[in-house]
Amino acid sequence: MKDLFSKQSDQYAKFRPTYPDALFEYLNQLPIQKNKAWDCGTGNGQIAISLASSFKEVYATDISLNQLNNAPECKNIYYSQQAAEKTNFEPNTFDLITVAQAIHWFDFDKFYQEVFRTAKPNAMIAVIGYGVLNISPEIDQIIYDFYVNRIGEYWDEERKFIDHQYQTIPFPFEERIAPKLNICFDWTLDQFIGYLETWSAVKHYKNSTGDNPLSLIQNELEKTWGLEQYRKVTFPLFLRVGQIHK
Repeated sequence: MKDLFSKQSDQYAKFRPTYPDALFEYLNQLPIQKNKAWDCGTGNGQIAISLASSFKEVYATDISLNQLNNAPECKNIYYSQQAAEKTNFEPNTFDLITVAQAIHWFDFDKFYQEVFRTAKPNAMIAVIGYGVLNISPEIDQIIYDFYVNRIGEYWDEERKFIDHQYQTIPFPFEERIAPKLNICFDWTLDQFIGYLETWSAVKHYKNSTGDNPLSLIQNELEKTWGLEQYRKVTFPLFLRVGQIHK
């Protein structure tokens, strides 16, 4: 599993999108017990903190200690620095395993072995992700050109799984039909640019060239954003949910 976000963990916590209540309402109605959940690749704990309100215990892991240090404390969340593919959890522990915007960095075969080992019989797994945001036709075109043409070569190969909405990852579980959801915010231009700064391809571009690629579109974005302070930002959320048969 790659660690691309330790150096910008504070930005990640500040600018990355949070997940909608509808996602957790759906997860809460899954036919499982609510004893123990594992949020793998928890990052700054966004999923874990919401699961903590319905599960007795939530175990949240990440390979980035800096990310974990930016996660919110909660009495029934137990954070630990562990790789997705090898943990110290006992077999047959978890009722639910979640992975949000992270599974594309994993070694699928090794991670799934760990899922089958640590999950209870008939537990559930939820793989969550979100794609490129939408704001307006004009701004969307700027971002598409930036995403594909300006920084396209700096995306890691694994980014293709996000572009395919996780439909091309292996998923060896009894899959359930999941709802189509969106993540929606009202953002200022500064918040939007702050989010773009967290893109891994932006980081790679900076490391490779010494320049910030956002300078290539800053003026155009300011002009197109217009006089409105806030604009509605929509991320398409995709979700794959399956039952774990052992």
